[in-house]
Amino acid sequence: MVHKINTSEKLRDMLSLGDTNACRLIDGAGDYLPGIYLDDFAGRRLLSTSSSSLSPELRDWANSLPPSITTYWKHLDQQTREAPSLVAGKPLTESFEIQEYGVRYLISFQSGYSQGIFLDQRENRRRVRERCQSGDTVLNTFAYTGAFSVCAALAGATTTTLDLSQPYLDWARENMALNRIDEEGQHFCRGDAFHWLRRFARQNRRFTGIVLDPPTFSRDHQGNIFRVEEHYGDLVTLAASCLSPGGWLLCTSNCRRLSGPVFTRMVSNALPSGAHIETHPMPPDFTGDPYLKTVMVET
Repeated sequence: MVHKINTSEKLRDMLSLGDTNACRLIDGAGDYLPGIYLDDFAGRRLLSTSSSSLSPELRDWANSLPPSITTYWKHLDQQTREAPSLVAGKPLTESFEIQEYGVRYLISFQSGYSQGIFLDQRENRRRVRERCQSGDTVLNTFAYTGAFSVCAALAGATTTTLDLSQPYLDWARENMALNRIDEEGQHFCRGDAFHWLRRFARQNRRFTGIVLDPPTFSRDHQGNIFRVEEHYGDLVTLAASCLSPGGWLLCTSNCRRLSGPVFTRMVSNALPSGAHIETHPMPPDFTGDPYLKTVMVET
């Protein structure tokens, strides 16, 4: 196992990712290590396993790394969603920076189950930045820590960052400041995406682009439930009604119960006729199950 881990890490060193210091080093079965995932965040390691405890072999491997490499372990369990725990190296008591194609983001291993960014969305963030220009307006729904908003704003767009969580919106503001983005003209909305999209539609407010990256399952403050398999099409239809002529939608989902073709059909069926659809693969360091589906829509 240790030989496979070292081989996978060396192969990732060959990736051409530009000004990027965060990527996946081991991707489970894709690297012949089922249930084992290793991410690098600017030299800090996050080892995730599907097993409920860390094996002695993996613990010994983590402790064999240079002392400068801190390693945390996380049990992949959507029910308990526990924060990662220290395995080797010095504890990380504060947030720290990573870079992705030159864009800076704050990461925290103390923030809970998620660390502040989803590495599997790296190429989608780049697509948003390359697509935007000065004068564009971009709505980032289910925004989490606002990474898509940062990329759009860096390209000159005016962004609206929407999330249910005030702490995540505050984190998004920190990411903006980290990239020296003037918050003047950038907007932050706390609340349910469906509620705000309906409100924007009534106000005849239109956006050049809208990012739709919802969780597989969520419940708003009023108890309304969202499930990707049942409600994603409704979300797409509502978002499309808030687009400017010639606007775009970035539709993604990590729902493993939906295949790529099924997700694409779901998006297509929710759109007005004439929309152009293009699908995209996961980043090259994600060699295992292609669980993340990406559909770019141009209306």
